[in-house]
Amino acid sequence: MNGPQAGRPRIALVLPGGGARSAYQVGVLQAIASWYPPRSRLPFPILCGTSAGAINAAVLATHPRCIGAATDALVRVWGGFRVGQVFRAGKLDMLQSGLRLVVALLTGGWLLPMPRALLDNSPLRALLVKNINFARLHRAIATGLPDSLAVTATSLISGESVAFVETSRPFMPWERFSRRGIATTLDVDHLMASVAIPLLFPAVEMAGVFYSDGAVRQSTPLASAIHLGADRILVIGVRPPGHVRADAANPPNMAEQFGFLLDSLFMEGLQADLERLNRINALLPHCHSGPAPLGMRHVETLVVQPEADPAESAIAHRGSMPSSLRALLRILGARGARGGKLMSYLLFEAPYTRELIAAGVRDANARRTEIAGFLGLD
Repeated sequence: MNGPQAGRPRIALVLPGGGARSAYQVGVLQAIASWYPPRSRLPFPILCGTSAGAINAAVLATHPRCIGAATDALVRVWGGFRVGQVFRAGKLDMLQSGLRLVVALLTGGWLLPMPRALLDNSPLRALLVKNINFARLHRAIATGLPDSLAVTATSLISGESVAFVETSRPFMPWERFSRRGIATTLDVDHLMASVAIPLLFPAVEMAGVFYSDGAVRQSTPLASAIHLGADRILVIGVRPPGHVRADAANPPNMAEQFGFLLDSLFMEGLQADLERLNRINALLPHCHSGPAPLGMRHVETLVVQPEADPAESAIAHRGSMPSSLRALLRILGARGARGGKLMSYLLFEAPYTRELIAAGVRDANARRTEIAGFLGLD
């Protein structure tokens, strides 16, 4: 099989955000690529990504003629990650950031203004410019391989979730309550905006509007794929099924609360949207004969997510992160198991990301029959 063919369902790949946890998505994709004959095309005509998932989607779009090459490119970056490639975490950098915050607080902003963010993620911009060939991405979309890429960010002016879409198909912009989709030519600013986690990373200005992480107001993360004509949606999440209970004996500290916020930010909207879509799918067969109301249609979904909790892996690999970052996390209360959730999103270090890649390969292979059937893999 050589990718999408005429008459086959349009399959969208949806990659939610997840910080360092998004390495798991790379492992799942690597396993899927291994099931195809060599030099097979990317099987997803629609790619939708948010935050770190948007970066993964953009890399896939630059290697559309070979899914193996696309996943190899992702593995090279994620398998060799260092925190310093994402944000400045040297001792001097962390000290300057902390002192600036303290001085701004003590002087009420008179001596120094409050910093735009706690961390400087300019190294990530340099990494994206080096590793994502946007000219090749534009050519791929223009030729329909894939035909659509959507990157989501949050407008800090309107409070809307904005899907920036580059597509070679006829496109109708959409506008719903608190969300809209617009056509554009994607570049590194869109990716940096999509990953700009509030407080941690600075917002990104585009055309006079500041944007932050796409997950902030993304209550319907499947919407872009549906607007772009998906018949089936494969979602690769970053959180295990169910909820991991926190320590009920002690009040949550700052690290635990921040970890909980990131967990909710990246995954709660997805779970709610999946429930809504499943209800619609269940109701459609019972509708009156003729066209479905409001143009609704049946859209199949399949979710792949970690069987093991990435927070446990993060705790095991805490020693691989820079000492300055460990010190900051300790100040916030990230000690022992109480810091695992927060660390799991910030631990951009190869020992941890490689373990998540391996977990993604393992989980996908365990569900090979199900996933391959969903993709129509002969």
